[in-house]
Amino acid sequence: MQTVTLKAFIHRNQECIGIYFTGTKELNTALRKLPGIKWSQTNKCWWLPLNKGNMAAITKAVDSIAVINSSNLKTYLEKKKLVTGTLPKLTNTSTSSKPPLPNAPVYMLGKENLQTLEQFMQQLKLKAYSPSTIRTYRNEFLQLLQLLKTTPVDKLTEADIKRYMVYAMEKEGISENTAHSRLNALKFYFEQVLGREKFFWEIPRPKKKQQLPKVISEEKILAGLLDIKNIKHRTILLLAYSAGLRVSEVTSLRVTDINSDRMQINVNEAKGKKDRVVTLSPAILELLREYYKLYKPKTWLFEGQYSGEHYSSRSAQQIFKEAYKKLGLPPQCSFHSLRHSYATHLLENGTDITYIQKLLGHNDINTTLRYTQVSNRDISKIESPLDKIMRKKGN
Repeated sequence: MQTVTLKAFIHRNQECIGIYFTGTKELNTALRKLPGIKWSQTNKCWWLPLNKGNMAAITKAVDSIAVINSSNLKTYLEKKKLVTGTLPKLTNTSTSSKPPLPNAPVYMLGKENLQTLEQFMQQLKLKAYSPSTIRTYRNEFLQLLQLLKTTPVDKLTEADIKRYMVYAMEKEGISENTAHSRLNALKFYFEQVLGREKFFWEIPRPKKKQQLPKVISEEKILAGLLDIKNIKHRTILLLAYSAGLRVSEVTSLRVTDINSDRMQINVNEAKGKKDRVVTLSPAILELLREYYKLYKPKTWLFEGQYSGEHYSSRSAQQIFKEAYKKLGLPPQCSFHSLRHSYATHLLENGTDITYIQKLLGHNDINTTLRYTQVSNRDISKIESPLDKIMRKKGN
């Protein structure tokens, strides 16, 4: 079989995928059909802008006629990630609804703050923080560094941090949750990297909104899943609901995490780097066996688009969105609503709250007690005073 080699290069200040091959007319025809493909006379190759969409399009175009060698491209991406630390879309990685700063690349920081960022990242990794926490802390810390530019961040005082947080909330419009994330990142830097103990004791935190869990009825869960023809998509959603799993927990499951002998699912390194065991539903086991026969996953239970990768959380969230949009669910509902619904339905069916706490992996029982506020088990028994009055009137 022929080989198509993919290489990265810069063309007119744009990152590109260079497509190199010496092959048949069939291969040439297949590649030239790719939307937006152009010829580079300088590099003597066809090229497309470097992004995941174009990578997938190239793979699909040559799937049955050639083998792809992307080692050069992968090396380039790894070096870019590790050496420059450039964020593809910095404004989208902050939890703020309003991007506080321009999409400025990391290399615009002063030399001293660049070194600070490297120390910050190194300490996060040494402390064995999860990849998602590292990503969040890094992005929030960068918001301050980009504002400072060449002003050394380690020279800031407690009063400076207070003024900055007021600025972030009033001028940038960050939410209470984002403010907490940013303060956590700054606290980690000043206390864990610089060793300034209790530096943040006098810095107040904004009060978080107490939002109730968004719960989907049992009827709508069934209605939303019955029409999904793709068995992989159906299995992902049903598995999440059946065991109360977070989206990252579902997509990170390995084939070996399903223990059919003990009817358990091993959830490894979940939120807070904690392991836990949840029950394996007999109905889900039957569906998983059907799914396994068709897809034959090797390592990850739900394999991603590229070899060796698991299914992405974003793709799983998109499956949920497509499955439930026709049901008219409020926009606040998300993949995580399956977990909320699992807990609420268990409670309504009489499961003890302490068991639900263990199944969900909550440290604090108060986190689990939120579900009592949305459960119909007790609320439905309460009679409105108006109904009582009207009943007396009828008598």
